[in-house]
Amino acid sequence: MHLDHATIVTADLDAARHFFVEVVGLAEGARPPFGIRGYWLYASGRPVIHLVDATVPAGAGRAAPRIDHIAFRIETADEWRALLGRLQQAQIGYQTAEVPLAGELQLFVALAPGVVVEFVTALQHAHP
Repeated sequence: MHLDHATIVTADLDAARHFFVEVVGLAEGARPPFGIRGYWLYASGRPVIHLVDATVPAGAGRAAPRIDHIAFRIETADEWRALLGRLQQAQIGYQTAEVPLAGELQLFVALAPGVVVEFVTALQHAHP
């Protein structure tokens, strides 16, 4: 498992993109067709920063702008099954979502209000 990306939610999407591309030196790249505006910014060929438009007003412990979540990439079916087993053993609930056109599955765990951890893997690992 390795750290995959950080997601930043902001009402000033274009300014954030400008900072990370023009100042930090990341490259704007391909992004699945989610139903909300955003950018995926790449370093060394990998999307490491996901920028998401803050379409919902801040509130209920979810300020905007914010770093929304961190994500860990699971590389094998065995790792994925082991993670699911540990979540079940600890009685930790989660939600899953398929990434449009990417052949990947996301699993989200809400640790506390405003604290989310994502795990992502290839669909073939999630459904061998």
